[in-house]
Amino acid sequence: MAVKIRLKRMGANKKPFYRVVVADSRSPRDGKFIEEIGYYNPLVDPAEIKIDAEKAKKWIGTGAQPTETVRSLFKKSGIIE
Repeated sequence: MAVKIRLKRMGANKKPFYRVVVADSRSPRDGKFIEEIGYYNPLVDPAEIKIDAEKAKKWIGTGAQPTETVRSLFKKSGIIE
């Protein structure tokens, strides 16, 4: 089972809000997930990023692969270099 750390889109039309979730790579974008580890709100200035660093490091340590967008969010919040 390939596990990914990715964004799950929430919010209304034209008002996106994202949750950072750990999910099986075969499940749909907004479908079933294993664990929620944070959120990302791009609408406020500056963008609001809140991620549980302990959970993120635990999942990366067990082999979960973050997507490109989530990797950049991790870098901005200081979880990875």
